[in-house]
Amino acid sequence: MRNIKLTTWIMAGMVLGVAVGALCHAQAPDPAAAKEIAAYFSLLTDIFLRLIKMIIAPLVFATLVSGIASMNDGATLGRVGVKAFGWFVTASFISLFLGLLFSNLFQPGQMLGLALPDSGAATKLATGSFSLKDFITHLVPRSFAEAMANNEILQILVFSLFFGVAAAAARRGGALNVVNLCDELVHIMLTVTGYVMRFAPVGVFAALAAAITVQGFGVLTTYGKLLGSFVLALATLWAVLIGAGALFLGPRVFTLLKLLREPIMLGFSTASSESAYPKLLTQLEKFGVNNKIAGFVLPLGYSFNLDGSMLYQAFAALFIAQAYHIDMSLTQQLTMLLVLMVSSKGMAGVPRGSLVVVAAVLPMFGLPEAGLLLIMGVDQLFDMARTGTNVLGNGIATAVVAKWEGAGASHATPLHGERAAA
Repeated sequence: MRNIKLTTWIMAGMVLGVAVGALCHAQAPDPAAAKEIAAYFSLLTDIFLRLIKMIIAPLVFATLVSGIASMNDGATLGRVGVKAFGWFVTASFISLFLGLLFSNLFQPGQMLGLALPDSGAATKLATGSFSLKDFITHLVPRSFAEAMANNEILQILVFSLFFGVAAAAARRGGALNVVNLCDELVHIMLTVTGYVMRFAPVGVFAALAAAITVQGFGVLTTYGKLLGSFVLALATLWAVLIGAGALFLGPRVFTLLKLLREPIMLGFSTASSESAYPKLLTQLEKFGVNNKIAGFVLPLGYSFNLDGSMLYQAFAALFIAQAYHIDMSLTQQLTMLLVLMVSSKGMAGVPRGSLVVVAAVLPMFGLPEAGLLLIMGVDQLFDMARTGTNVLGNGIATAVVAKWEGAGASHATPLHGERAAA
């Protein structure tokens, strides 16, 4: 039993979840009963996601502080940050562009065959609080304890930057206890991660069983063109990301992809990037990424490098325009791309963040927010696909930044890797 890899167990959970979900969907007498059955499966998924949330905040804090404090000076920290953001911005632009390209190419909104919601219908998405002002204000935590309790990754990141820089200054003065404590906390949290990951196949099974119980496979027929064109767009993005990774990592990018299978499957099956974070961190360190670089770049990526989500936003916005037969000029589309580029940076931590961003941007271009009702019913499927892509993008980005810093496999430290492998 112990010799069977976690990947195999997760795949088994995925297959079994689809099969059981299909059976439950077929046996459910009506949609209400299907939702009630799915709620029991969701109980297991919620437990797994709660276990993940339990370890995210201390793991992010410890890895960030440990990584920042280990850097020699502020110049190193700034250099790594600039390289990471350079990659993030480039990847974001490419993702948005591919969303626009494939939406124009396949025109999935044309002849959808569904009744259009009234343009004034409410989506009940909390777009009112989504603004640049609120996002910037929200960056700074009112309380570190509150940020930890709510798993506010951006706020934890901001506090950890201050704390890590201060710890580095204290370290140069001879005070090592706090930094050493953070190093040991990383070891402990990765051990806890190993325990939590044993529950992953159960969480994956339950998540897929719940989704299929409610949705069934009939939805694939109705939304076939939309889902098919979106999958092709994501496949192209995967090819671009892997190609960019190969440009800097060489043939070892395929070794990285093999290691990323588990976190990608976790993210895909649970539609939660958080569920993949601990495993993604350990897999990157197995690949040879210096744990200090991984601990600094990966949390940044989780907030600013959501490639799959950004492709989806551009794709969804144009799909709604096509469904309502609203022509958008190339200039308008490019302008919307730039607006989405800026707006999406406030998406991290927002419930159903991608939908909220799209809903907030649509009125700026005369598009009905109610159009989101056309795809909210199948958003779970989109969410799974874009989450898996987000995990892939962040894994490659972190590995490339580490290579730029000379902190790749040849410079790996066993600090976390040995225990992660255990």
